[in-house]
Amino acid sequence: MFAYFFVDWKNWRKYYSTIQFFIICNLLYNFIFYNHTLWRYHAVTVDWLNHTLIDITFSFFIVPVVIIIYLRYYPKGKKQYLYIGIWIAYFTIIEFLFYKKGLFIYENNWNLFWSGVFNLILFTMVRMHYKRPLTALIVSIPIIAILLILFHPSLNDLK
Repeated sequence: MFAYFFVDWKNWRKYYSTIQFFIICNLLYNFIFYNHTLWRYHAVTVDWLNHTLIDITFSFFIVPVVIIIYLRYYPKGKKQYLYIGIWIAYFTIIEFLFYKKGLFIYENNWNLFWSGVFNLILFTMVRMHYKRPLTALIVSIPIIAILLILFHPSLNDLK
């Protein structure tokens, strides 16, 4: 419903590279850390609906709509801080509700606090990539390194 009312489908190409940036980063993370994720999705409706299928659906259907809406209505000036804050709060609250229902499982020392921090980084990086893609790629490298140091096993422990 949000996609119908809030997405400007005529201008989807403006957002395409940023959508790709998110999808590539998300799928790469899920591929590399398949056995050591920080969170996973858990369906309670049918047994065959697993983290991988939910994440693919999330990445290719929900995320593009969210990114287009987020970037399309992004304000200028001081309102942008409130705008980002609302998106961070919304996504963190939704995650909390999913967690309470058993649909979202934290693993490897991840928790709601870190998800809030991650959402801050996520929405900042999405906007940065939209405006300055190369800068976003460069800034992503130390952020990824810090997250790896804090939460993941050594690279020798991966498949």
